Amino acid sequence: MSNKSTFYVTTAIDYVNAEPHIGHAYQKIVADALARWHRLQEKDVFFVTGTDEHGKKIEQSAKNANKATKEFVDENSEKFKKAWKKLNIKYDRFIRTTDKDHRVVVEQFTEKINKNKDIYKGIYEGLYCTACETYYTEKDATNLICPIHHKPLEKLKEETYFFKLSKYQKFLLDYYKANPDFILPKTRREEVINRVKEGLKDLSITRSSLEWGIPFPQDKKHVFYVWYEALINYYTATKEKGKEKFWPANLHILGKDNTWFHTVIWPAMLKSANLPLPISTFNHGFLTFNGQKISKSLGNTISPITLVEKYSSDSIRYFCLRHFPFGEDGNFDEQALTDRHNNELANKLGNLVSRVSTLAEKYNLEKAEIIESKQTIQNVSNHIKNLAPDKALDEIFKFIDKLNTIIQDKKPWETKDKKVLYQTANGIKDAAILLSPFMPETAEKISKTFNFEISLKSLNTELKISKIKKSDILFKKI
Repeated sequence: MSNKSTFYVTTAIDYVNAEPHIGHAYQKIVADALARWHRLQEKDVFFVTGTDEHGKKIEQSAKNANKATKEFVDENSEKFKKAWKKLNIKYDRFIRTTDKDHRVVVEQFTEKINKNKDIYKGIYEGLYCTACETYYTEKDATNLICPIHHKPLEKLKEETYFFKLSKYQKFLLDYYKANPDFILPKTRREEVINRVKEGLKDLSITRSSLEWGIPFPQDKKHVFYVWYEALINYYTATKEKGKEKFWPANLHILGKDNTWFHTVIWPAMLKSANLPLPISTFNHGFLTFNGQKISKSLGNTISPITLVEKYSSDSIRYFCLRHFPFGEDGNFDEQALTDRHNNELANKLGNLVSRVSTLAEKYNLEKAEIIESKQTIQNVSNHIKNLAPDKALDEIFKFIDKLNTIIQDKKPWETKDKKVLYQTANGIKDAAILLSPFMPETAEKISKTFNFEISLKSLNTELKISKIKKSDILFKKI
């Protein structure tokens, strides 16, 4: 990943045909943790998320709800904002594909591609899944069934405008070779390269069979295909005054079902428009529930708002970031969440903070040689650079285990050893600052108890001696 002083991270924008679920939330939690980490490193950060609001699926969902389409998307978009607020997702722009500036940028972007003679008119015929808003080949869809939604595909034939995707096969293969971090993790890169080597078909970028979309400037009987115009949202966000410096994006975070669009179609579009390509795309696995992908169409969603109200935002964030190796599929299991909350958050971190703050209030602190945390800081930094938040949290909790062992061995409640209390309090400071991107509310509570600010400067300086009061319980046992 780039070392430039800015850091621009995006997530996939979510369809507003249904309410947010924990599968949507997982990706936003990871992006938020990365954005917070880079802010902690004093980088200029731009974090964009949002909602995808055009297409046949949205039009049908609004009709089924007996609502005007605009009213429907407005209501559902707000539900995503509410869910991310509950999870303490601190984005810089929530973009909606119905935003006026997005429509303008899509038109300008398309004009660049058109000037490059990469758009032409034709007839498209194929197998279509409305739930995916995607055409499938017979090779990709066994028995003409959608591989994601397990429903029969429709045969569609319509007049359309095409983007000359096939023209960019050699460019893409050369680009992947020269930029191995463009497609992460490596397993996805190999899949994409093998598919691109088989050849590329030109992309249908307009629809004449629906009205709910951005009108195609060259032919008003058509609207843009949702999977074409939605990709441009990442660029739209940087056309805002003062945000131009952020393009190209450092990192697009996506589900693996979006890999083809973001690693083949999107870079070809950018090349055609003579724009720089993103530095990395990370294509993570699915969260499952009872072994199935979480989605409304499968009827097994879990509301992030319900989970936060039941467990707290930091417990949900911690579980998602530590329990699932980023990139792999994971099964969301409330028992595993409860076990981690009780054993790691309550027993290890919560008890440490409670014990040290209680003794520090009673006996005060006395300056002493600190417990070295430089290696932990370096290891955490390396793991985040490698997009492995689970490993970063493992490192932080190894350090917390070390602090617990020191307290247990030295027994300051018997010895009244103020130096040991200072050493462990300083260690708690370092652990809390490192934890702050992952568990911001908890880190803030700890910083108020031990009187330090969450910053890079505080991480690299020793804790000041001050009067400490016993901490409230950080995590109640479930």
